[in-house]
Amino acid sequence: MRVLYHLPLSPHARKVRLVLAEKRLPFELRVEKVWERRPEYLELNPAGTVPTLIEDNGLVIPDSGVICEYLDEAYPDTGLMGRTLAERVEVRRLTAWFDGKFGAEVTRNLLGEKHMRRIAGRGNPDPAAIRTGYTALRYHMEYIGWLAETRKWLAGATMSLADFAAAAHLSSLDFIGDVDWSLSASAKDWYARMKSRPSFRGVLADRVPGVVPPQHYLDLDF
Repeated sequence: MRVLYHLPLSPHARKVRLVLAEKRLPFELRVEKVWERRPEYLELNPAGTVPTLIEDNGLVIPDSGVICEYLDEAYPDTGLMGRTLAERVEVRRLTAWFDGKFGAEVTRNLLGEKHMRRIAGRGNPDPAAIRTGYTALRYHMEYIGWLAETRKWLAGATMSLADFAAAAHLSSLDFIGDVDWSLSASAKDWYARMKSRPSFRGVLADRVPGVVPPQHYLDLDF
């Protein structure tokens, strides 16, 4: 069986888990404590990051972006990259937006400071970074809300990798209670549609020692 090395609250790993589940591809999860820099793992992924996917045939695929594009090419029955060239451009643009810009401005400053710093033993969180993260989250939620209001799905008429990228980041932040859903009713409604999908069940079932998610985390109707 294919194996996915991950961390439970890593949004990049969650994105891959959601895509695998949406495509109904079975996989085994293995937690990788990347801060330990295991030589065996570094041989698989020299960047030392998660996720890394190992296919049934032994093919090693690092990096969530590379993994998701590979999965869409290798298992095209459930396509998540768009049908036309223009659609694929928009899917890639928004996926890069959430994994890059949102990740740097929001996820790193909130999840990174409040959770990852603690479990990696890197000391206390930086209050200034946390304030920056909350400020950035407000603007990003407004953007997600605008996308949800003007399109059926974030990148257009069909659900795509962009939806899973955004939902992965928000689900990780929601687990630690850091998403103010009152900021955008449209973003909240879109996320409720996403987390109601069967592919979300595994992510919603995650439990992390020392962290208790808010009650609404498992509520599919908020």
